[in-house]
Amino acid sequence: MRILKGFTASALLAFTANATLQIVPGGTWTATNTGKHIQAHGGGILKVGDTYYWVGEDKTDGSSFQNINCYSSTNLVEWSYVGALLSRTGSGDLGPSRVIERPKVVYNKATKKYVLWMHIDSSDYGEAKVGVATGDSVCGKFEYKGSFRPLGFESRDQGVFVDDDEKGYLLTEDRKNGLRIDLLSDDYLSVKSATYVWKEKIEAPAVIKKNGVYFMFGSKLTGWDPNDNVYSTATKLSGPWTEWKGFADSGSKTYNSQTTFVLPVGSGAMYLGDRWIKDNLMRSTYVWLPLKIEGTTASMKNAVNWVVDAQSGSMTSGPSENTYEGESATLSGGAKSVSCSSCSSSKAAGYIGGTDNGVVTFSNVQSSATTRTTIRIKYTNGDKSQRFADVSVNGGAAQRVAFLPASGDPNSSSLQADLKAGANTVKISGIGGGAWGPDIDRLMVPSS
Repeated sequence: MRILKGFTASALLAFTANATLQIVPGGTWTATNTGKHIQAHGGGILKVGDTYYWVGEDKTDGSSFQNINCYSSTNLVEWSYVGALLSRTGSGDLGPSRVIERPKVVYNKATKKYVLWMHIDSSDYGEAKVGVATGDSVCGKFEYKGSFRPLGFESRDQGVFVDDDEKGYLLTEDRKNGLRIDLLSDDYLSVKSATYVWKEKIEAPAVIKKNGVYFMFGSKLTGWDPNDNVYSTATKLSGPWTEWKGFADSGSKTYNSQTTFVLPVGSGAMYLGDRWIKDNLMRSTYVWLPLKIEGTTASMKNAVNWVVDAQSGSMTSGPSENTYEGESATLSGGAKSVSCSSCSSSKAAGYIGGTDNGVVTFSNVQSSATTRTTIRIKYTNGDKSQRFADVSVNGGAAQRVAFLPASGDPNSSSLQADLKAGANTVKISGIGGGAWGPDIDRLMVPSS
């Protein structure tokens, strides 16, 4: 296991038992109980007990509001769909052709209510309001309370931050005047007063506090297209705040993502970003990466895959991998080798599923340990919608895995599987009904 720069060997020892499940930035991320790509865009995460709850936008059918979804996990890798906090109604703010974005849930200890804040707008983004809803449980049904412009100002991308003293703050992008921090009422249902206003035009705000220092992260205004995101620091929310500066590699456009949330995990921190696909928002993915915070400095490096311990916050790079070519596997049914100019050997295993029930079987897949780990499947999918396949490891029960559209360079889809030390067998087949699975470029299996 290679150690990410900035993390010590002692940190690695703290989570040896959980050191094989990986986060794959930008890949298709399948919910364990739906078999579909997770739909929680522009979201945030709230930890309750030992469980993390991820709340975000459902973009299955495009940009218009559909649902605000909630998923749960205890390890930040395997996520199960729990339900929708709010769903489309026949009219009003939650009606057809409406925009609801950037949902964030916080808990009010005084009222014992979960409070949901979100961006509410018309399809032309002319209303620029915030909306509020409340619920009795973090992933239950919420009651919508209404929308307004905070302190009379426009609000588009927004976030919410609760400080150590339980005071709540709205982080709101006011296009005409700049990014704002506003103090919330004691029940978190309304805005009380202005706390700080930046003159710079920054959106997608997210705040984390580390060792008495506040870090505000945000994005420049380039629409759905990514840019080099920036951050500013202060020792008080009321300022003074430092000049904005980058935290990812310059020119990387924050590894083709936009800030949505920064999550404290144990003693560490995670960057949560969206990789928007503006012409097909359903296929937008998530770029989650370790965020290194030291004093008043924040920095972040990209990773193909990496490992987090959800309790301690320890973070390391992913294990080395063995690679198995799709066209070299055993192809049965209608499956056959196909040309793929962007694939590793210019070939892939195609015609999986379909009317002839094509199957790809990888034999002698080697693992150095008996463990539960993450297998990456490099694939292509020329459709505009996701494809699916059933994956079985060593003859076990099949897992449904989603594969988002990917017609250019092969993308990654991943599954969590139990491997045994030595040789393993991985079988990828269609889901029935004549549906086609993806074309398989390679199987990427941890070797250490």
